[in-house]
Amino acid sequence: MESDSSLEKRSVHDAVDADAHTREKPHLATQDVDVAAELTAGKDFVLDPAEAARVRRKIDWHLMPLMCILYMMQFADKTTLGQSAVLGLLNGPHHYIDQAQFNWLGTVFYLFFLGFEWPQNLALQYLPVGKWMSINILVWAIALLCHSAAKTFGEFFACRAFLGICEGAITPGFMIVTSMFYTRQEQTQRVGYWFLMNGAAIILLGLVAYGTLHIHSTVLQAWQWLMIITGIITFVVAVLFWFFFPDSPANAWFLTPEERVIAVERIKVNQAGVENKHFKSEQFVECLRDPKTWLFFLFSAISNVTNSLSNQRQLIVAGFGFNSLQTTLLGCVDGVVEIIVIFCTVTSATYWKNGRAYSAVLAYAVAILGSILVNTLPSSDRVGLLFSYWISITSIAPFVVMLAWVGSTTAGHTKRLTTNAIVMIGYAVGNAAGPQYWEDRYKPRNHVPWLILSVCWAVSALLLLATRVYLARENARREREGHDATYDDVFVEEKRADGEVVEKKVDKAFLDLTDIQNRDFRYVL
Repeated sequence: MESDSSLEKRSVHDAVDADAHTREKPHLATQDVDVAAELTAGKDFVLDPAEAARVRRKIDWHLMPLMCILYMMQFADKTTLGQSAVLGLLNGPHHYIDQAQFNWLGTVFYLFFLGFEWPQNLALQYLPVGKWMSINILVWAIALLCHSAAKTFGEFFACRAFLGICEGAITPGFMIVTSMFYTRQEQTQRVGYWFLMNGAAIILLGLVAYGTLHIHSTVLQAWQWLMIITGIITFVVAVLFWFFFPDSPANAWFLTPEERVIAVERIKVNQAGVENKHFKSEQFVECLRDPKTWLFFLFSAISNVTNSLSNQRQLIVAGFGFNSLQTTLLGCVDGVVEIIVIFCTVTSATYWKNGRAYSAVLAYAVAILGSILVNTLPSSDRVGLLFSYWISITSIAPFVVMLAWVGSTTAGHTKRLTTNAIVMIGYAVGNAAGPQYWEDRYKPRNHVPWLILSVCWAVSALLLLATRVYLARENARREREGHDATYDDVFVEEKRADGEVVEKKVDKAFLDLTDIQNRDFRYVL
């Protein structure tokens, strides 16, 4: 039998191979396996469906409200810049930036998001997920409040840079938490629930902005009030997150010890575990060599070139011939449309068997129709243009489906975090490029930008279909291979209080194996 120190230096794969050659039971150090193994190892547990459903409801009640509120404020905060464009930031009595600088502020946000995305994901690997996100939210709130005092392009630049740095922890953190607490069948809907809060954020932002237009102040302009109000709300959310958001089901404060076991047993069907706080270089390398990683990256980059609509939407609607008050109120409809579209698409992706890619492609088809109508309807038909623009908002939904798809097709904690980082780097690349094609020379109809949107949406749809074909072929190949018994009997050693060392068998699902190492893993389509 090997010592614990030698076991700690080996990967799961190496340990199993070595012990197979010596005809001994494969043994692993506890740091090599998933944290869920500490709760379930050696236990013959039979999951009661009724109890599992009860625990899931309890998780929903404690996680979803906080996740939804934070995601709403995250989106509201980063789009305050776009809302401010019609509140005097660009053309008010004391405006400090021009259109070109405004576009660059949108790009700067995502350049810093891009530069800090990998460090943020490393922090999520090593640190408690909930606490690290809370710190980022707090810094985010302070940076947002500082916008109201900015008077030069450099000062706005610094504020946007800190927002970009901090956002890098939120979506990857939410993806990890969702995969920790929910089964693959449940993940698409849960991702949809917190992502559709982007629509709620648009409604909230529109109503707050409308209110700021009625504040009569000689000291602060309407856009400055907007920054202050949203910044204060975000600060409160940061405090709530620190005290109430859990780091994993293995230590969730609102679950009893028995419920924690049920929570991790529930997600055993994912074959992906909960988390492992040790960085595994072999999983990092595997992620870089996995074709689906780069398919998801390309999709994330190209699809988010079009996300510049979120910052430009107020200017687009104003370009149809509506005044500032009308544009601000009509912006609330954007949020309603987004909520409906995301809810319908993720519901379709959840209940349409193997239909994730198809649901997303259908949403893109509707968005392309909207962009074609915006480009072809006459300028005099401002109602038709407005409805065509609202139709194009369906383009937001496929990215939501992809986020859940990434989490449900990737296993191994280091690999999952690395994949999330690469996907979000693609997100940042696309968003950094997006604002640059909205130039003054294309106004007011923006024919060239809308053409670019149509092309990007069509390419994104093809990438999703290509990803589905690749995963389906990989599933078929694994079916032909038959069962792989390599990791069926793996043990950890635990020293009891009296000094006795006991062996405990660990379920394959909690060995922190990757989706490639575990040949019983099947990709959802």
